[in-house]
Amino acid sequence: MALALRPPRVPKPKSGLPSHYHESFLEKKGPRDRDYKKFWAGLQGLTLYFYNSYRDSQYMEKLDLGVFVKLTDESPWGSSHDPGTHFCLVLRHQEIKFKVESLESREMWKGFILTVVELRVPSNLTLLPGHLYMMAEALAKEEARRALEMPSCFLKVSRLEAQLLLERHPECGNLLLRPSGDGAGGVSVSTLQTLNGTPVVQHYKVKREGPKYVIDVKEPFSCTSLDAVVNYFVSHSNKKLMPFLLDDDYEKVIGYVEADKENGESVWVTASAPSAPSAPGPGPAPPRGGPKQLPPSSIAPVSSQDKLPPLLNQDENYVIPTGDAPAANYVNQDVPSPSRPVVPKPRKLAMFQAKPPIVPMSEPKKGLNSGLARKLAVSSAQAFSSPTTGLADVTAELKGKLQRRLALEHAAECTGDQRANLQAWRVSQADPSSQN
Repeated sequence: MALALRPPRVPKPKSGLPSHYHESFLEKKGPRDRDYKKFWAGLQGLTLYFYNSYRDSQYMEKLDLGVFVKLTDESPWGSSHDPGTHFCLVLRHQEIKFKVESLESREMWKGFILTVVELRVPSNLTLLPGHLYMMAEALAKEEARRALEMPSCFLKVSRLEAQLLLERHPECGNLLLRPSGDGAGGVSVSTLQTLNGTPVVQHYKVKREGPKYVIDVKEPFSCTSLDAVVNYFVSHSNKKLMPFLLDDDYEKVIGYVEADKENGESVWVTASAPSAPSAPGPGPAPPRGGPKQLPPSSIAPVSSQDKLPPLLNQDENYVIPTGDAPAANYVNQDVPSPSRPVVPKPRKLAMFQAKPPIVPMSEPKKGLNSGLARKLAVSSAQAFSSPTTGLADVTAELKGKLQRRLALEHAAECTGDQRANLQAWRVSQADPSSQN
């Protein structure tokens, strides 16, 4: 039994969006919602928009009907009968439950959704002639809109790229439109299905003949728009083919809802882009945990008293330290201990130490005692080993090593002299003529 037709509400026109095909209050419950939330909803094209109030011009949420699967009558949980105020919208990846005010409102919403999705006025709903007329008008508007725009599953890709997209993203759909390779203004349809675990890719050609599109199959079929081409493949495949839609439904601009100070209505405000950083100056302190900024230091002229002293000699390739310990930046050398005093290297010993005089030495006779020669060697060694003005800071360790070395050399010379004297004595005893 048909219900009486109620006069539709006429809310204030919205400046931000075009007029809706149908709009009224809807209570929505998503898969993550615990309870229903009431919105003012409007249907425009293949998108269902949700507003906090019918006065708002900016939607809060939206649903894309391009991934529509079916509509069902959903009875409330725990109830054995459906009072006619619930229905469920099944999309490709989610199910959304709705609650309306009456059975008439539920049938109106189901009728308009099926009209824009299937591009035909449904005939299996409880609707009055006035409702059917309103849906026929919405159908004409939707067909005109789709004739001027490309469907969302149309991508400017090649044949191979289309096949790769369908194989890598099966969850996004299995039907894709792309430009035809003949360059005649037509399009091609690429589909992918799985047969016994093997992917099967098929390509169809769609010719452009004036304002119409002709699907080149065994029995050619003419369509008024590319959306009609997509609907033809979906309907003739028992909805096994679904349009390919990438999950890129993300906003590019940050916005928020704010109450208008004049009339109290909620308005949508877009956040302004951050300005370019200005010249450094006094400003707020940096956030905690971030890098600390050093305060700017003033550069004062250096006075003559603060200047470094000049080098003593420009020919010397070193700089006298001014109280700081030398840096130990060296490799494979002994690191000076902090508890042990650092002994500086002597500077050019030739400037402070005089060269010993060269004294010509006569070779001693073989028969004479070599004690004088040994004394001269020891005295000359002691002359070289005695500390001079330039060697005043030589450590005791170096002195001990030098003395031990000289003692060893002296012992070796004594042993050699004794052997030479013993051999000379034996020769003299063996030769009696040498005694005379």
